Amino acid sequence: MKKDIHPKNYRFVVFKDISTDYSFLSRSCAETRDKITWSDGKEYPLVKLEISSDSHPFYTGKMKLVDTAGRVDKFRSRYGKKQEAKK
Repeated sequence: MKKDIHPKNYRFVVFKDISTDYSFLSRSCAETRDKITWSDGKEYPLVKLEISSDSHPFYTGKMKLVDTAGRVDKFRSRYGKKQEAKK
């Protein structure tokens, strides 16, 4: 096994789905400046997620369109013009 190829800063981190307020504690080396106090009273780094298993349609069984920063509108405006030009 190769030495010194894996990060050494693994620590406990709280991941929070901002669309459903679902949070879970896991180990990660993701960098973040935010912190949160967990239910055990300790403070952990916080990583904010747009989609997690609590909000993803595959796991929830609900088709919910998550439009972050107008991505869907941007897509429609870009490719909608090409469709109109073809007609």
